[in-house]
Amino acid sequence: MNISGTLNVFRLIRDPALCLPQHTVSTFNHLPIPLSKAFPKKDGQKDADIRAIVLDKDNCFAVPHTNEVHPPYKERFQELRRAYPGSKLLIVSNTAGTDSDKNLKEAAILEENTGVKVLQHSTKKPGCKAEVFEWFKKNSDSGVTSPSQIAVVGDRLFTDVMMANLMGGYGFWIKDGVIERKSFFARMEDRLSDFLYRRGYSAPDPRSNFE
Repeated sequence: MNISGTLNVFRLIRDPALCLPQHTVSTFNHLPIPLSKAFPKKDGQKDADIRAIVLDKDNCFAVPHTNEVHPPYKERFQELRRAYPGSKLLIVSNTAGTDSDKNLKEAAILEENTGVKVLQHSTKKPGCKAEVFEWFKKNSDSGVTSPSQIAVVGDRLFTDVMMANLMGGYGFWIKDGVIERKSFFARMEDRLSDFLYRRGYSAPDPRSNFE
């Protein structure tokens, strides 16, 4: 059970926009590379300075419960690795790398199959935002000095996108994913986002957090 996700949902009562993404795409293959291309500069705005990427796994670039890149996404995945080499790319999953991953076997397989580091974390998303930022800061080749330089890519609004907003980064929502989103929580997320957009809510702008 994701206690962090359950508890953090109550934050939406005070600030519903925390679950809204800054950018939405249908599938992993629709991600712009570099991701900053999603935010063309407008008058009076700062450039989006996205230096590092957090990738969700299940239903983002992998079929749920597998630890490899979904074959139709392999070319796009490698493009992303070239654009964000070394410690600029990090996989943060709520399965692989967590306490439920016995002996971190899934994380090891995932790292071998993708060539990307998997974060080891005890608190699941969105509660591990501090661990994510500290990992990037510790690995200086990421170039990250502020959370506003991090983008989180995933299929869940209440975990991936909410972590991005709580951190002060960019949330990229994979709306359709690898397989159809049929779970109760996924359907609830879709309905809530539609409702909020109709009410005029918008996602926080990380460019206001630049140091």
